[in-house]
Amino acid sequence: MPLRPLVLLSLVALLAACGSDKPKPVAAVVPAPKAAVAGPQPLGPLPAYQRELTGTLLGAPAGAEVELALLAVDERGRPQKLLASSKQTGTSKPLPFQLRFNPEAFPSNLRVELRGRASQSGILILHLPAVAVGQPTTQSLGQLQLLQAP
Repeated sequence: MPLRPLVLLSLVALLAACGSDKPKPVAAVVPAPKAAVAGPQPLGPLPAYQRELTGTLLGAPAGAEVELALLAVDERGRPQKLLASSKQTGTSKPLPFQLRFNPEAFPSNLRVELRGRASQSGILILHLPAVAVGQPTTQSLGQLQLLQAP
C-alpha cells in the first residue's frame, strides 16, 4: 500500500478524533463557605486521661479570630512542642475558653506557657502575654486580658 493514502487516512482520523460537537459544560466549583469559628462548644465531661485549662479572655473584638496555644518552650522562649490549641471568634464580650491537654505530654525539662493572639482579616491586632503553666493539672486561669500587638 502506498504511503500517501495511509498518511492522509491517519490525518483525517486524527482530525475527526480531535473535533467534537460542543465542549461539555464544566461544573462550576464553588468553594464551600468558610465555617465561622464559633464560641466554645460544650466538650462534655473531662476524660480521666486529660486535664483542662479554663478562663476568660477579655478584649477580643467582634469578628476577630482568637487562637490559644499551650506550648512547651525552651530557655530562649522559642516554641518546641504544641500541647493543645483552640480557635474562637471574638464577640466584644468576655470570651470563655477551655483548653484540654494530655498531662503525660507535659515536658519536665521545658517551660510550658499559654499564648494567644487575635487577628482580623489576617492581620495580628492583639496578643496574650505568655502565661506560665507550672503543673499538668486542671486549672482555672481567671480573666486574661488581650493587649495591643506590637
